[in-house]
Amino acid sequence: MRRLAILFIAIGSVLGFADVSSVNATVAPSDQSSDTATSSEEGANGIGLVPVDVLQVSGLVDRIVVDEITNAIDRAESDGSQALILQLNSKASVVGRDDMKDLYRQIRDASVPIAIWVGRRVQRATGLVAQLLSAADATGMAPGARIGKIGTPLFDDVSFGDATEQLRTETLGFQEARRAGALKLEITDEGAPTIRNMVFALDGLEIDGVVLDTAIESVADDGTASSDITTVRFQRLGLISQMFHTAASPAVAYLFLIIGLALLVFEFFTAGIGVAGVVGAVCLLLGFFGLGELPDRTWALALVVLSMVVFSVDVQVGIPRFWTAVGMVSFVLGSWFMFPTVDQHTLRPSWLTLLVGIGGIAFTFYSGMPSMTRTRFATPTVGRERMIGATGRAVTDIAPDGSVQIGEARWKARTNRATPVKAGETARVVAIDGIILEVEPEAGGARDYRERKPKTADATE
Repeated sequence: MRRLAILFIAIGSVLGFADVSSVNATVAPSDQSSDTATSSEEGANGIGLVPVDVLQVSGLVDRIVVDEITNAIDRAESDGSQALILQLNSKASVVGRDDMKDLYRQIRDASVPIAIWVGRRVQRATGLVAQLLSAADATGMAPGARIGKIGTPLFDDVSFGDATEQLRTETLGFQEARRAGALKLEITDEGAPTIRNMVFALDGLEIDGVVLDTAIESVADDGTASSDITTVRFQRLGLISQMFHTAASPAVAYLFLIIGLALLVFEFFTAGIGVAGVVGAVCLLLGFFGLGELPDRTWALALVVLSMVVFSVDVQVGIPRFWTAVGMVSFVLGSWFMFPTVDQHTLRPSWLTLLVGIGGIAFTFYSGMPSMTRTRFATPTVGRERMIGATGRAVTDIAPDGSVQIGEARWKARTNRATPVKAGETARVVAIDGIILEVEPEAGGARDYRERKPKTADATE
């Protein structure tokens, strides 16, 4: 069972990261090696050019991302950068409108020129995040990228040319946005497929009376012309910040939550605290952190937590029964409705992630957990029906649950609330329910058993 739990964690984590890879992976441009000429403040041509900073912004815009953009603007201003380029790939913002308004103002009013590049194929800038393009001094897109579905503008000055109204509910590709005047850079029909192209496009652009000098052309002795760009300094989230930013994505937060809950239930029915308990606690903490950053439906989250409690009712019996079915229905409903729609983008994890989560929980509580419980708590079952009618000593008070010693084995026991058995008294077995013995006092037991006994004796004779 521990191996299955570890396998469940591994598969869930991989799928969780895969589910958000399109919006959460930090990928450097394919020509980054050629873009980052040197670590000095001179380009590859040896002529001093002031460097340009690039911050890669991926995934849902949460508090961690907002803080990182703010810090990047401060660094660019203090380090004397020519410009700051935000490499943007985000489908929605999970911070409030007030926070997005503050971020919009910081980009619009920054003393250093700020450009936004929606780069590389299939990348997106939608929702309130897309409105940040209106605040930037220069904007560009790669072929295949799309922007739009901006919703209600944050400010009256949010404008994308003739496409402003269309972008409220739709998305546009590069060519459509270019023709509608939604971009603030003169870019060729090929767009800006890489950061290198974006830096070239900034060269000669005048912003607030300052002309950017980001590229230079040179002629070799043989007459061959070449172009070089200034030093590009790439920035990204630190390791710890990236970990928490990833945990705050819906798919990963969901998987961390259910894996943590399942492992803690598993650990509850084992002896002592082991690896499963520690891993479960860590997953649960990361899951709750992610849910704290994300908008969610409280009632749906409560259904998921409640389902684990309901599952436990049958886990302790060792047989999946009515309560396992109730828990499964509760878990599926909670999983489906846990995350709402934000910025016209649904936060619900992908079908694959939901199938893995629901399928993993179903296998765990229909097969894995009951098998583990039976293996741990059961005693030999051959001829177990012969125990009906046998007597033993109550180890603890049975009112209505407790334990009883029958021969050399100790069993879980249950009795009618009207006929409790005190510790040390003799109890008689009247039925067996899974791994639990149903018992009654030796004297004063249920009438149905006393009426049943003569019939059994007659039949035997």
